Amino acid sequence: MHKKILFAVLISLNIIAVSFGQEQTNQDSIDVTVIDSYVSPEIPHHFLLSFFTSSKCKSKLLIDNKYEYTISDTLTEDHNIKVDITGLNFKTKSVPYIILVQDSSGHTFKSDKYEFELPGEIKIQSESNFLLLCLFGATVFALPSPVFVTTKDGNYFSLTKEIPILTFRSASYSYPAGYFSAEYSYIFNAQDKNFFRIGYKEIFVAPVFEYVSPGLDLFTNFQGYNGVSAEFSVGWFKLFNTFTVYTRYRFNLKPGEGGKNFNEISLGLYSSFFSIYF
Repeated sequence: MHKKILFAVLISLNIIAVSFGQEQTNQDSIDVTVIDSYVSPEIPHHFLLSFFTSSKCKSKLLIDNKYEYTISDTLTEDHNIKVDITGLNFKTKSVPYIILVQDSSGHTFKSDKYEFELPGEIKIQSESNFLLLCLFGATVFALPSPVFVTTKDGNYFSLTKEIPILTFRSASYSYPAGYFSAEYSYIFNAQDKNFFRIGYKEIFVAPVFEYVSPGLDLFTNFQGYNGVSAEFSVGWFKLFNTFTVYTRYRFNLKPGEGGKNFNEISLGLYSSFFSIYF
């Protein structure tokens, strides 16, 4: 009789151990590997997340421990989501998030804690009126840059306005990889006053400065004064987390007429706020 009781107890313990072992195996069996995680710099801002799991499961996203979104309500290994975060409020620029996964047995598990970086515009938006921000940004963005121009005939003062048109994303949250721009310049008291430029600038994030940026432009005054410009810019510091104060040196070459070449040193504000991103 005692042997039967002991045998039943052993069988029960074995079943419990197997069940517990299966639970542990299930818990450890789903690995989350994040492929992409970033916030789009253009408005409206979206958080884009993609990842895969080691086995098929359902998934949810929890941002800042208060915003929850369903990623996949069916069992799958590939997961991705695009969340509009323009209207959300965050206390810090680095926003934490976790991924919740549920296996076929209904067990739910949490991933490690991850973070994504907010563009400066969102942080300012949460602290002030968005309409005022847009008006202020548009006003600052419209300001022309002062330029010191040196030519064979003398020195002149110029105003120029560069507008980034097409911008290319990079792995950095701070700056894009580069951009195409259009620019208009007016040189006071010079014989040739009006110039229009199109060009490309490459941006490299630097450890000491905000960035360094070499560039190449084509210019014309639409009256036969055509040429090419080589330039180099240094971004010094950010203003209101949206604009970067920079200085630029540019050499303008008119092929075949060395006397028409001229140099420029300018001070300006860079922002890709109104640019189209690719």
